[in-house]
Amino acid sequence: MRQSLLRFVRILHITRVLVRYRLDEVLYFLPILKPYQAILRLSPMSWLGSKPQGDFAERLRQALETLGPTFIKLGQMLSTRRDLLPDYITQELAKLQDAVPPFPSDQAREIIEKALGKPVSSIFTEFDSQPAAAASIAQVHFGVLQDGRKVAIKVRRPGLRRIIDQDLAILGLLADLAERYSQEGRRLRVRAVVAEYAKTLRGELDLLREAANASQLRRNFAADPDLLYIPEIYWDFCSSSVLVMERIYGIPIGQLDALRKAGINFDQLSRRAADIFFRQVFRDAYFHADMHPGNIFIDPQNGRFIAVDFGIMGSLDDASQHYLAENMIAFFQRDYRRVAEAHVEAGWVPPDTNVQDFEAAIRAIAEPVFEKPLNEISVANLLLRLFQTTRAFHMQTQPQLLLLQKTLVNVEGIARDFNPALNMWEVATPLLTDWLSRQRGPRGWWTEMKRHFPEWGLVVPEIPILLHNILRQTQQGELPLVIRNQDLEGIRQELRRGMLRLSFGVSGTFIVIGIGIMAALAHKLDFAILDLPLWAWLILVPGLTWIGFRWVSSFFKVRD
Repeated sequence: MRQSLLRFVRILHITRVLVRYRLDEVLYFLPILKPYQAILRLSPMSWLGSKPQGDFAERLRQALETLGPTFIKLGQMLSTRRDLLPDYITQELAKLQDAVPPFPSDQAREIIEKALGKPVSSIFTEFDSQPAAAASIAQVHFGVLQDGRKVAIKVRRPGLRRIIDQDLAILGLLADLAERYSQEGRRLRVRAVVAEYAKTLRGELDLLREAANASQLRRNFAADPDLLYIPEIYWDFCSSSVLVMERIYGIPIGQLDALRKAGINFDQLSRRAADIFFRQVFRDAYFHADMHPGNIFIDPQNGRFIAVDFGIMGSLDDASQHYLAENMIAFFQRDYRRVAEAHVEAGWVPPDTNVQDFEAAIRAIAEPVFEKPLNEISVANLLLRLFQTTRAFHMQTQPQLLLLQKTLVNVEGIARDFNPALNMWEVATPLLTDWLSRQRGPRGWWTEMKRHFPEWGLVVPEIPILLHNILRQTQQGELPLVIRNQDLEGIRQELRRGMLRLSFGVSGTFIVIGIGIMAALAHKLDFAILDLPLWAWLILVPGLTWIGFRWVSSFFKVRD
């Protein structure tokens, strides 16, 4: 009851803000909310007070900033969706500021002591009461641990989770109405988009999850120390509301003059930015999804990137990775037919889509772009124009790609700031080609064999027993068969061919497993398996497999 009352009060507040900025018309695209218009027209809020300044986009940005963190983050996400919104709106939403006044340091101390169960003085020898940065989710203080390590302490704002939970529930309700009563809402998969956004935002609220994200990213780039540095997390001092990590020292990426004075190579920086992005997406399938200038620094000693704020991370499944790489490679090769086919195969457009028409539409947007020099082509803009075109072919929104689009726009902007002549295709193509070869070629097969080898260890011992049961049931006439064809001779021939295929399949399985074992141990030829040297297995495995094949085949030289 109390939750319902709080939610109702929040809805009233949101309505008040929409009316104040003359944005209440955004609700009326749903027929079910039309009566709401009449109520608001009669409300004194609609005709009292001064009228807000600016066009629709400016008023929308101001309203989102007034509504708080949930809507600020939503606006920032929508600022990258030029496939859904007009450019003048996305450009205005890109100006959304996540900087808000800090909350009192006494409250920060109280949150830290409650979360860690110790007085601040027993954890830190120094604690800077003046916040170094303040945002809508949390604020950061600097300090020094008892052992002398300098740290950054991130503290979540008090009372934030309750407000965000209410806002997400309201957005979920609106999304449900949009899909239920609007065909456009169903095409855009509004519920899935809101669910993905809610998952991302709730993950950002949990600072333990952010700490885990940072640790994972740090491991991923442990072998690339010259590319990207991730601060160390001090787990003994972390909770869902407090995060303590290594303090970093770097030049903010937006301070170009300071970077020049430090002697940083801008061309190298631009290439590293693109390299970091593509490595995260196609090597790790796990990427920092909030790479705006406020979260990126440059180490003045060696020019490597330093990242902070790991609340928003993105990941891609194998299918999305594969089709994204296919699309980008096909674009670069101007193979528009393959781009169209990849969309259909991925299920991003309906299966009955006319591929020729789709190919022609893609060619119409891509060819004018490729007439420019390659270093002037924006990968992000090209993909966004593709999504705008696919809208006409009823492409469903892919929530897993939302964060990727946002990140690509940010990274390409950073790279081009340092070197406007950067050829993103030149950086991307070798990485994409290498990734595809690892996925589909012999290297990919070998990787899959190694990955599934432990599973084979559980399954393979059961194969002889299962095969023996099938053969015994077949010999004794107990194998259940459903016969629908009256041509018994044809059935016998088909059964014979099927069993032969089974024999070949079983034999092939043993051969593949044998080869996999031998390949894995190829560097130890004197290694003994079941008291037999490896060279003996090299003779026995093929021999026994052939004998087994002949034995299985003999059962089905039937008995006409």
